[in-house]
Amino acid sequence: MNTHTIDTGTPVISADNYDTAAFYAHADAITTVTNTTAPDAVALPSEDASTAELLAAAREAGRRAVPAPLAETALVARPLLRRVGLPVPAGPLSYAIAPELTIRYARPAASAVGSAGSSGVDDTLLVTGTLRRVPWARAATTVVVLATAPSGPVLFTLTPDQAHLTPGGNLAEEPRDDLRLATLEIPAPRVRRISPELLDEARLRAALARSALIAGAAERCVDLTVAHTTARTQFGRPLSGFQAVKQEEARLIEETALVRTAVQAAAPLDPGSPAAHVAVAAAKTQASASAAEIARIAHQLHGAIGITQLNPLHLATTRLWSWRDEDGDETYWARRLARPLTATTLWPTLTTTP
Repeated sequence: MNTHTIDTGTPVISADNYDTAAFYAHADAITTVTNTTAPDAVALPSEDASTAELLAAAREAGRRAVPAPLAETALVARPLLRRVGLPVPAGPLSYAIAPELTIRYARPAASAVGSAGSSGVDDTLLVTGTLRRVPWARAATTVVVLATAPSGPVLFTLTPDQAHLTPGGNLAEEPRDDLRLATLEIPAPRVRRISPELLDEARLRAALARSALIAGAAERCVDLTVAHTTARTQFGRPLSGFQAVKQEEARLIEETALVRTAVQAAAPLDPGSPAAHVAVAAAKTQASASAAEIARIAHQLHGAIGITQLNPLHLATTRLWSWRDEDGDETYWARRLARPLTATTLWPTLTTTP
């Protein structure tokens, strides 16, 4: 695999041919990558794009292993900022859902009932705690944070340079950084009180974005595996000519189709609508459950070459293994899918949900 020196003058990074160490050393290149219109890149969709268009872009980003927070920006951070009336910054964005933060009001109300800081004359906050494993935090211009204040759920924004950043990463070497906040003051204009429903919508948006990425990486596994078994010969014929290989390929394509169909079923729905709960929970449950099987079959049919850095398969499978658990694994979403259903509501839910 060739390496590239990545800087803001580089309009595109080939999905199969980039050096992660060089890229992460130049995080400002992400803005270029996510907004490029080069044919080998995935353009950051416009803010008025439909959910279906955003999911299609996220799926393509997952297929090409685009090293940028396209899904986090387009499907999670931007829509949430618009929903609460906060300005949408330019460049890559990230998000964190952090109910464990300690929050109090910076200007306590004189007649407040309860402990100091439990209510305030305005919404200026003092925030203490750590945002764990924030996607692409080191490269984001802004992080959208959803947490719980004394008055209830709140959404606020911060920039990574306001926190102590501890670099981290997932199995695919994508940035997953910790941001430690030491009594950080968040001005009232950057704070919005939100409903519990919007907090839940944020979780649904994050899960749907991750499901679309998984669908794209799964499609990449199919493309690479079919190409490998067609080109690789053994005992005088291509691997794809053996019945056992054909059966495994069929299972690989089947699992990928299940994920893609589940994501497409959620595309026409507004993530804030009641019907979206079932569709998104089903999509993430299916995507996470299928990810391990898709990666297993792809590596089994590739053989030893598939686990090397020289082969592009690892760009897809390491992401599948990582994304499977991020934003809720299959157990979490299966429980959320089943919890509100009863014997009397199951059939109407199945027959009325698109």
